[in-house]
Amino acid sequence: MRFTVFRRMMAEEFGEVRAEMLARDHVFSALGGRTVDQALEAGIPPKEVWAAVCDAFDVPRERR
Repeated sequence: MRFTVFRRMMAEEFGEVRAEMLARDHVFSALGGRTVDQALEAGIPPKEVWAAVCDAFDVPRERR
C-alpha cells in the first residue's frame, strides 16, 4: 500500500480533519505505543498501520 492510498483511506473512513488528528494524536498499542505518524516515520509499512487502525476502530471488513 502506498502512503497516498493510506492517507486517502484514512480520510474516507474518518473525514479529513479527524483522520489528521488520529494520525497525529492517537497512540496505538498495536503500533508499539506509537501514533500513526510516528509508526510511518519509524518505517512500519502503511498496510500494517492501516490494519492496526482498522482493528482499533472496528472498521468493517469491506472497507479494510
